[in-house]
Amino acid sequence: MCGIVGAIAAREVSAILLEGQRRLEYRGYDSAGMAVFDGQELNRLRRAGKVQQLADALGSDPLHGHLGIAHTRWATHGQPNERNAHPHMSGERLAVVHNGIIENYATFKAELKDKGYVFTSDTDTEVIAHLLSEALKRESDLYAAFRQVINQLEGAFALGVIHADYPELLLCARKGSPLVIGVGMGENFIGSDPLALLQVTDRFIYLNEGDTACVSREQIEVRNARGEVQALDIKRYEHGTQSADKGQYKHYMLKEIFEQPGVIQATLNGRVGKGEINTQLFGDSAQQLMDSVQAVQIIACGTSYHAGMVARYWIEELAGIPCQVEIASEYRYRKTITLPNTLFVTISQSGETADTLAALRVAKERGALASLAICNVPGSSLVRESDLCLMTQAGPEIGVASTKAFTTQLSALMVLTLSLAKTRGLDSTLEAELTDALTTLPAKVEEVLALSQRVEQLATHFADKQHSLFLGRGALYPIALEGALKLKEISYIHAEAYPAGELKHGPLALVDSEMPVITVAPGNELLEKLKSNMQEVRARGGELYVFADQHAGIEDQEGYHILHLPKIHPLLEPILYTVPLQLLSYYVAVIRGTDVDQPRNLAKSVTVE
Repeated sequence: MCGIVGAIAAREVSAILLEGQRRLEYRGYDSAGMAVFDGQELNRLRRAGKVQQLADALGSDPLHGHLGIAHTRWATHGQPNERNAHPHMSGERLAVVHNGIIENYATFKAELKDKGYVFTSDTDTEVIAHLLSEALKRESDLYAAFRQVINQLEGAFALGVIHADYPELLLCARKGSPLVIGVGMGENFIGSDPLALLQVTDRFIYLNEGDTACVSREQIEVRNARGEVQALDIKRYEHGTQSADKGQYKHYMLKEIFEQPGVIQATLNGRVGKGEINTQLFGDSAQQLMDSVQAVQIIACGTSYHAGMVARYWIEELAGIPCQVEIASEYRYRKTITLPNTLFVTISQSGETADTLAALRVAKERGALASLAICNVPGSSLVRESDLCLMTQAGPEIGVASTKAFTTQLSALMVLTLSLAKTRGLDSTLEAELTDALTTLPAKVEEVLALSQRVEQLATHFADKQHSLFLGRGALYPIALEGALKLKEISYIHAEAYPAGELKHGPLALVDSEMPVITVAPGNELLEKLKSNMQEVRARGGELYVFADQHAGIEDQEGYHILHLPKIHPLLEPILYTVPLQLLSYYVAVIRGTDVDQPRNLAKSVTVE
C-alpha cells in the first residue's frame, strides 16, 4: 500500500529518496512527500497526485541534506490531499512516515489535544509524531523514547522517523507491515521493500515482526519486541534488476505478460525433468513430512486465491487427498475444523499480504501439520514464517494487475501436486506425460503470445461495453474468474465469472446483445456441456468470445469470435488459457485509455487489512 524510503549518508539523499518513491509507485498511492535535514532545519515538501508532481516541485524548491525520509501515501485516514500527505511533523524538528493503521489513535489524539498539541491533518500518523515529542520530554534518548511510543500503539504499521536534534540517526519499526534496512558502505537506508533501494544496495536486513531499529551511517542496531538487541542477518537480494524498467514495452503489464515463457521455465528448472518430478525438492526431512500429509488447506487473496482454486482440482485428482481453498480474510475470522495431518499452503506474490500472514499465524495455533509458502519474494515475512517454501521465479512484478506471478504460482502448484501425488503412488506413465508436458509449456505460451495481434483485434469489439460475463467449467472456472478480475482491475468494465453450468441459475438474465460473453473452451471432457451453454447465450443475442483449441471444433460463425490456441495436456490448460485473457484485458484497457500499470484505487501489495 503506502511506500516508505529513508536514507542517511555522506552524500545528498533527496535524489535517492525520489528514485525510491518512483520504484514504489507500483504499490499504489495518491500523494507523495519528503523531509530532509539540511544541517540546520528539517525541510518538508508534499504534493497530492503522482511522484512526478513532487519531482517537479523539488526542481524549483530542492531539499538538500544527508538525512531524509520520503513516502507515497494510500489514503486510509483523511482525504488524499496535500495536508494529509506524509511526512507528518511535530513542531519543526521531528518528522514521521507511516504505512498501516493505528487503531487506538483517537484516544491519543484527544489526550494530546488536551496537552496543547495542534493537529494539522486528519491522519492517524500525526498522533505518532506528537506522542514521540511528548515522550522526549521525559526521555532524552531518541531511540528509547521511540520504543516507548511503539509499545503504546495498536494496529499494523511500519514507521520511519528523523529528528533535527539527532541528525546522526534514522529510526524505524515494523509491526504487521513490511520494512527492510538497506546496508551500504558508510551509508544506510530503509524501505518498504528491496525494490525501492536496489539503485543503492543489494544487501538487506529484513525486520521481523515487532522489531525496531536505530540506523546511523556506520552502525545498525535492531531490537526485538522485548527490547533485546538482535544479531544482524544481512542477505543479498536474489532477483535481478532487469525487470525494474519497461524496456521496449509501453507498459510493465505487457512486458510481464511477455516474460512468462522465461519465468515459467525458471520456476520449473531443477524441479521437473527427464519424465519425472524431483523427489528431493523439499529435502530429505521435508519429504518424510510430505509423506504424512492427509489433507491440504490453501489460503490466499485475489489472484493468488484463483491459483489455489485451480490447485484444488489438481490435488484431489492426482494426489487423491481432500483440498480446501479459502480466502485469507474469511479463514482467519471464523471457526474452522482442521483435518488431521493438514498441510497449510499459503500463496502470495509479495509474501507480505496482511490477511494471508494473519491466516498463517492462526493456522499454527489451530494445529496444522506444517506450513508451506508459495511466494515470489525471498526473505519476505511469509517465507520466513513458514516451515517450507516453494519459490516462484517471476522476478519483480511491477504492474498492479498480476500476470507472470499468477502463471508461475500455477506452475509451482503443479510441481507441489505432483510431489504429493508421487508419494501416493502416482502412475509413472501419467507422471511422465505431465512432466513432459510441463517442459513444453514455455514454448506453448510463446505460441499464444504470437497471437497477440488477433487478441488486440478482439478487444476492439467490446472496449466500449460496460459489462461482461466470463464462463468456464472445471479447472477453467477459476481461470474465468481470473480473466474477469483482470478486466475489471485495469479497464474498469464490470465483469463477472460463473461456472458455465450455473448460467441458467441467474446470470442468463443479464445476457443480451450488449453483454459480451467470454468463454474458455478447450477440447476436454466438459466441452459438449459448454457448447450447450454457448448456445443458450446465442439464443439470447449474446456475443461470444471463445478461446478454444482446434480439437474443440468451434468455428467462426455469426455471434462467435474464436481464438484458436495450441493443444496441451488437459491438466495444464488453466495455465495456457490464462495468457490470452491477460492480453485481452490489457488491450481493452489501452483502448479505453486507463492507467494500465497503476489502476485507480488499487495497490500491488495489500499490507493492511
